[in-house]
Amino acid sequence: QVQLVESGGGLVQAGGSLRLSCAASGRTFSGYVMGWFRQAPGKEREFVGACGWSSGRTYYADSVKGRFTMSRDTAKSTVYLQMNSLKPEDTAVYYCAAQYGSTFYGVATRYDYWGQGTQVTVSS
Repeated sequence: QVQLVESGGGLVQAGGSLRLSCAASGRTFSGYVMGWFRQAPGKEREFVGACGWSSGRTYYADSVKGRFTMSRDTAKSTVYLQMNSLKPEDTAVYYCAAQYGSTFYGVATRYDYWGQGTQVTVSS
């Protein structure tokens, strides 16, 4: 059974940093793209970034480009989202997701597996 477990969320002041982790288990993820999404109260789930499990290639939403960085440690079966220069508008529940295939999609419906989410709150 595939499990994606996020951790690392919390409360941080504007301008600060957080690193989210997503521990993936239950299958081999080579051939998958790992994504991060976020959802603020009253808003739709929003694409943040994606990373090829095997290739390590990354792709980001314009809203986080230059501030957020995805990486993965295949030995630990973990994906990371390093978030710097955080803004109050980054406040949301952040979700890890996995999508089979090599094409990077920024659409939530393309992803096959989801974690339970971790709350990130950025105070002004």
